[in-house]
Amino acid sequence: MAQSFDLIVFDWDGTLMDSAAAIVAAIQAACRDLGLEPPTDERARHIIGLGLHDALQTVLPGLDPGRYPEIAGRYRHHYLSRDHELVLFQGATEMLRNLLDAGFMLAVATGKSRLGLQRALDHSGLRRYFHATRCADECHSKPHPQMLLELMAEFAVSPERTLMIGDTTHDLLMARNAGVPSLAVAYGAHPRALLEAEGPLLCAASVADVQAWLLQNAGA
Repeated sequence: MAQSFDLIVFDWDGTLMDSAAAIVAAIQAACRDLGLEPPTDERARHIIGLGLHDALQTVLPGLDPGRYPEIAGRYRHHYLSRDHELVLFQGATEMLRNLLDAGFMLAVATGKSRLGLQRALDHSGLRRYFHATRCADECHSKPHPQMLLELMAEFAVSPERTLMIGDTTHDLLMARNAGVPSLAVAYGAHPRALLEAEGPLLCAASVADVQAWLLQNAGA
């Protein structure tokens, strides 16, 4: 079967790594540390995928801007205290290995910082599977298309031969803004209904479903 895509770009948190619950808990703990009302689980999950600064502005819109660095520091403290406990979704490593062996170029576009992604890549052992990565502290935050535009330019791949895979509407909107087709995963941060409303090619229930779709439709 002719390969439909050359470049496959993955989100990280909630797509490859099972970290959404840890992010929510860290946001809520950081708020409590500073005597702020913590957001609900639903509201905290909604900002997953954004860069940290944009996420805090969204979830705490009335906060004095001068306090954002303070709460960001508390968030990092709580998240890093348990990030070594986080695991990949079942089948993620095998899927990436199969895609790489099939000749796809693989990349990451994440709301994490560069330091955070480097830690996650080292801890998970996935660094060797990716040709390139983009992070929110070196690009505009999602849903701005900069991460995808830079990755496509780096590998001289057109939008129609690029696929974005993510668990949030931020990922899908970034793809749309870049003219790139998208695939959603419903096992991460955002609920299926919100993801399906953005019109992805598929809303997958598991990593196995993602791999099966790619095997059938992307030439993997």
